[in-house]
Amino acid sequence: MPVLPEVQTTVSGLNRVLHDLIINDVWTEYNSPYFYGSNTIKDPKYFKYFKKTIKGMRIDNVSRRAKNILIHLSNKKTILIHMKMTGHIMYGNYNKTDPFNRHIRLIFYLSNGKTLDLCDSRKFAKITLLDTETMHDTEHLKGIGPEPLSKDFTFTVFKNQLNKKPQGKIKLVLMDQSIIAGIGNIYADESLWRAGIHPENLVKNITEIKLKELYKSIHTTLSRSIDFGGDSMSDYRNIHGERGKFQEQHRAYRKTGTACSKPKCKGKIVRIVVGGRGTHFCNVHQGLFIK
Repeated sequence: MPVLPEVQTTVSGLNRVLHDLIINDVWTEYNSPYFYGSNTIKDPKYFKYFKKTIKGMRIDNVSRRAKNILIHLSNKKTILIHMKMTGHIMYGNYNKTDPFNRHIRLIFYLSNGKTLDLCDSRKFAKITLLDTETMHDTEHLKGIGPEPLSKDFTFTVFKNQLNKKPQGKIKLVLMDQSIIAGIGNIYADESLWRAGIHPENLVKNITEIKLKELYKSIHTTLSRSIDFGGDSMSDYRNIHGERGKFQEQHRAYRKTGTACSKPKCKGKIVRIVVGGRGTHFCNVHQGLFIK
């Protein structure tokens, strides 16, 4: 699933190409009677409202909240797109030779003659329309935790958020969107590897020193992924249909059986399942603390 780095990469790309363009029309193949009443464009009735409301509107800017792309329009409406498991957004003349770019489910026709296309092989993506002024009070955005790359995300905020679930396993707590926004499976594994913390450690058992290391490692890991254009281990592509490169920087995720790359560490990467998610960590420098 595209998470914070991939969504931020997409948003940054969209802001470079969409500003002040007009949405001339929109098409989708998501329409299904099974989604009546869902308040998303998968409901054919809702799509009619969606299309009528956004046609002719100017795109002011694009922002991100957690894993959600927010396209802000001139009529004070915001298009929310959650790409879910297999979605990514592409603009203009993207790379059509990549098989991961061929499952187009939604097209925005723009005033410069180009299109904005949502590719989504498994059709899990969510697209809806919100009032810009009140969007953070809706079911789609309400209750999400703080942004880990925000200037307001201090160590104190981080610690207080984790302590809301002292009995929780640290990996699962990091991925809880009500605790911290935007961290997914890959970035939890990579951050914990960097900080030297076992993914099954309970929050209450992690020392202050280790929490500070984890706080720094989350920022480093997410920022590095953005610098590398996100992670394309699976379906994700940027707005030009190109792969990100963070998967080339993995130190733990899907490195099962390889020697740990931490200097002077003689461990190897092993895989377990935590909360139903495949989890990768070093069996030496990521110790499990039990009280």
